[in-house]
Amino acid sequence: MATTADREGTTSGKYKVVGTRPIRHDGLDKVTGRANFGADISLPGLLHGKILRSPHAHARIKSIDTSKAEALPGVRAVATARDFPIVEDKVIDFAEIQGNARMMADNVLANDKVLYKGHAVAAVAAISPHIAEEALNLIEVDYEVLPPVLTLHDAMKEDAPILHEDMTTRFRVERFGRGEDTGEKSNIAGHLRYALGDLDKGFKDADLIVEREFSTQTVHQGYIEPHASTASWATDGQLTIWTSTQGPFAIRTLTAAILGNPESRVKVIPMEIGGGFGAKLVAYLDPVAAILSRKSGRPVKMVMTRTEVFEGTGPTSATHMRCKIGADKAGRITAAHLYLAFEAGAFPGSPVGGGALTGLGPYKIDNLLVDGYDVVCNKQKVQAYRAPGQPQAAFAVELVIDEVAEKLGMDPTEFRLKNAAQEGDRMPNGVPHPRIGCKEVIEAMMAHPHFNAPLQGANRGRGIAIGHRFNSGQTSSATINVNSNGTISLLTGSVDIGGTRTAVAMQAAEVLGLGADDVTPVVVDTDSVGYTGSTGGSRTAYDTGLAAIATAEEVKRQMMERAALIWEVQPEDVEFQDGVFTCTKNPADRMTFRGLARQLTRTGGAITCSMSADSTGVGSTFCGNIVDVEVDPETGKVDILRYTAIIDAGRSVHPGYVEGQVQGATVQGIGWALNEEYFYSDNGAMVNSSFLDYRMPTSLDVPMIDTVLVEVPNPRHPYGLRGVGEVPIIPPLAALSNAIYHAIGVHMDKLPMSPNAILEALEEKEARE
Repeated sequence: MATTADREGTTSGKYKVVGTRPIRHDGLDKVTGRANFGADISLPGLLHGKILRSPHAHARIKSIDTSKAEALPGVRAVATARDFPIVEDKVIDFAEIQGNARMMADNVLANDKVLYKGHAVAAVAAISPHIAEEALNLIEVDYEVLPPVLTLHDAMKEDAPILHEDMTTRFRVERFGRGEDTGEKSNIAGHLRYALGDLDKGFKDADLIVEREFSTQTVHQGYIEPHASTASWATDGQLTIWTSTQGPFAIRTLTAAILGNPESRVKVIPMEIGGGFGAKLVAYLDPVAAILSRKSGRPVKMVMTRTEVFEGTGPTSATHMRCKIGADKAGRITAAHLYLAFEAGAFPGSPVGGGALTGLGPYKIDNLLVDGYDVVCNKQKVQAYRAPGQPQAAFAVELVIDEVAEKLGMDPTEFRLKNAAQEGDRMPNGVPHPRIGCKEVIEAMMAHPHFNAPLQGANRGRGIAIGHRFNSGQTSSATINVNSNGTISLLTGSVDIGGTRTAVAMQAAEVLGLGADDVTPVVVDTDSVGYTGSTGGSRTAYDTGLAAIATAEEVKRQMMERAALIWEVQPEDVEFQDGVFTCTKNPADRMTFRGLARQLTRTGGAITCSMSADSTGVGSTFCGNIVDVEVDPETGKVDILRYTAIIDAGRSVHPGYVEGQVQGATVQGIGWALNEEYFYSDNGAMVNSSFLDYRMPTSLDVPMIDTVLVEVPNPRHPYGLRGVGEVPIIPPLAALSNAIYHAIGVHMDKLPMSPNAILEALEEKEARE
């Protein structure tokens, strides 16, 4: 079941296309197998590339001898980090990629040290995958094995081995910017701080204070399609890359920087993508395939195995957190302190900033302090995972919120509503919220039948939680070609990972009075459209929608000029509404969009318009969960009986796609909460690097996710959109923990809450009693 609660009118009454549910444009190609994904490329003379990976979590590379591999019949090229011609530490500063080219190149192919088991060391291109794999075994690497630092706790010790001898801790009091260099060498890459009000006074004013510690483990995004890239370096120096990515322009910039090539000489063609969830925003294979292609003179395709995906790409951070919240007897939060330490893996760049900004975000708290630490250790360099850093932070905050409410004798939802952030309240970074829907989401939770539905039986419990996601936004571009039959082609650079082709097309159609099926949306390469930021950060339907709207408005303007030319009036004498042009001086002169399109060639030629649009700031989105569970005290197994997820979507362009995003993200949150984790051996090897051993939810593990779409239109967007793709993954971790507590009376403060973890907690409870 899915419902829409519109707080400011009914979507269907305001718009003709926005708010409807057309069939997605790419659906037929995907269900029939006609769509081409990363591994589907086949070119004349194609070679197959394979990567040699480190067997050690931490070691110095003393030497690499590739001569035997190069001599193997069928091998056409061998590459190491020495083939990357980087001459400077060029800074890369996308929203999703921050750092320098040398550091990123070191993660693509290790230079002087390997920093995790699975770290790429060398690569081979051969006439078959089997020969390439055989050649890997002939590469001789002399390692000096070093002591590994496998957890953030070990990494933060004063006597811990240092991963990067030249890295010092940076301290910053804002989310963006590199911060102040403290000069202190350690494994703490960064310390981020937010502060509001007087923390000591806030806790002094509290009648009740609750403080707890929490931890979460490394988890993977779980995308089905492995990373795949094909590169062809032509003799004229032009490099073309076909790849599975969320950000073709980011891949172009990063690859060009690593290879020392001008961006104008690199074209990236994004293929259809079989899932990413933030993990396919950076390059792993693209620069390697390019180097192998240049050395061999032939195109090279590289496709990871599932084990390589787990061991050689970026999961999300393991964490250690502390949350302290004070409240008065009236149920008002007086102060909060949130401590977050996030593992970054081998190189700096954990998502601790996202957790620091939004963990306390759903609440009005005048006195707060947030400390976030970015800690390197000998694990895979972490990468974004749907609302990066925010599910972990919310897990800590929402459990303490529930406990505070319980000790005050208040209903936990009433307590949240009493303290809900509203327009004008400040986020932890001091920026005031514009119009937001946090309060409306909580009210919708309380109004839902699930909220007060009877829940009977032993070892059953109901839990709630809310989550806050802040989305900034980036630039997007679009091109529209008007066809003679009155349809349009819409070209964008935004890879579609969630139905955004159709959502963006619907916004262009709304402007031009067309139907969604009158628009043919196409995702094109980096040479065929203006610069477009990556698909991520819940920005695409919003930001690329803005570009499509701006382009459609320009199309409309030029079409009105053509109508004026035909009617021999001025353009300002032409009106356009619901797909019809009308002459205001002679209302009998009317022409449909389709009718005018037929006359373009004899009134000045075809119309093609291209526009770029800077984001107006996607802003904040909130989501709430209600979940019922039953816990088997004999086995520790948790069964989910009922699940309701409620989101403020702003305005749902395509409600079905929003519901799908909510349901998919919720299921990922369920897996994160109950089962998923990387198991590491004492030497840093991942021992469950397959979908057989890495336990993800199946359809048998979850009920139907009931979704409710609250609509509090976003004033920053013409149609009121908010970002919806990420926030639904934030509440499930805490909601399930709260439900388990109400079922068996045990606070689960560590993830995952697996059967073994629950049995151990029950044993500890019995020992205390």
